[in-house]
Amino acid sequence: MTSYDLTPLLRSSVGFDVFDNIFDSVFNLNESSTSYPPYNIIKSKNNYTITMAIAGFTKDEVDISVEENELSVKGISNNSDEKIEFLHKGIAARNFERKFQLADTIKVVDASYENGLLNIFLEREIPEHQKPRKIEINNNNVNSIHKN
Repeated sequence: MTSYDLTPLLRSSVGFDVFDNIFDSVFNLNESSTSYPPYNIIKSKNNYTITMAIAGFTKDEVDISVEENELSVKGISNNSDEKIEFLHKGIAARNFERKFQLADTIKVVDASYENGLLNIFLEREIPEHQKPRKIEINNNNVNSIHKN
């Protein structure tokens, strides 16, 4: 039996929750493979927060950009460790580039960096035609509709 690993597609998308759940249930995917830098995606109502653990970087070494529906986070470390002799190096401050596919309705609102954690705040903008609306009940012309 052939199996397809769609984990890279599902991990880096925001706003496609329904599709993620469908793929997870159909293909029974798990996130056994990890990648650098580690991150979380938190959802609350119409807001999302992407939190990335990027210890060892300053905010000047991190670039966040959005082009079309793709959020790109790049980290380029300017520190040269050639002169430092490490007994153990567990903090991976290597260069990285992480991309997230965003739904059409997801907009990047803000970003913050504190204590080695980069937080990117996103918001779902619901188009006017998709917002719930109340339909008024009108008793006029009820008889005329049934007669025709």
